[in-house]
Amino acid sequence: MRYHKLKAGECPGTYVVTEPVTEHDLLRIANQIARKRLAKGSAITSTTEAAERLQTLLQDREHEVFGALFLDSQHRVLAFEELFRGTLDSASIYPREVVKRALLLNCGAIIAVHNHPSGDPEPSQSDRVFTQALKEALALVDVRLLDHLVVGAEGVVSLAERGQL
Repeated sequence: MRYHKLKAGECPGTYVVTEPVTEHDLLRIANQIARKRLAKGSAITSTTEAAERLQTLLQDREHEVFGALFLDSQHRVLAFEELFRGTLDSASIYPREVVKRALLLNCGAIIAVHNHPSGDPEPSQSDRVFTQALKEALALVDVRLLDHLVVGAEGVVSLAERGQL
């Protein structure tokens, strides 16, 4: 479903629902808008902005998903990609594959993100260990890891804001 049930509101960024919608419709519309806001060339100016966009995409997944927001040196979006998919409470993630993709896209920086299907965004010890390994691997090829966001239905935790990057 595209935006056929929506029409632009009077103010920019507002919409009017033109027909009845289900909860499923609303979630799909929110995902479409979030993906549009992560389109190539759009600037990411803050962790909060990135967190809002990425939470919408990942918070309701039934399995763990790890993705990366690949940015140029001016923090404009080159691509958002879901790189790994796991089970209910874990995902196998390989820094080497993230580095390969970063080089292919010629990016200058990355914001890593993964979800916790439980809804609790509190990072685990393995999340923190992986973040350091990814940061070190990316640094070898001059790509900065700006943040690692952990998304849950209850919120988003930024490892950078916690000083754990």
